[in-house]
Amino acid sequence: MNPRVAIDKNRISAFCRKWGISEFSLFGSVLRDDFGPDSDVDVLVRFREGAHWGLVDVCRMEEELRDIFGRDVDLVTRKSVERSANYIRRRNVLEHMEVVHAEG
Repeated sequence: MNPRVAIDKNRISAFCRKWGISEFSLFGSVLRDDFGPDSDVDVLVRFREGAHWGLVDVCRMEEELRDIFGRDVDLVTRKSVERSANYIRRRNVLEHMEVVHAEG
């Protein structure tokens, strides 16, 4: 799968360091042919152990990512997807995501 947006890996890495993100992935239409000019970018993150952020922080993260990608972003955590009661969504996201940044 090839993302349909430009990815500045240096900016993504800096973003991940700043927010304590151990894994940063893309999923959804950004990886498919139906991605269009009005599509948002779906981002899945896994935080390092001990990183705890509130709603205001998540909004700030989305704003920073909007600046990086140049379009709206929906940010979700891997933990929330893994715990989702909607097994179809859970399977779809986890099986079709593309990791952009991961700590070794």
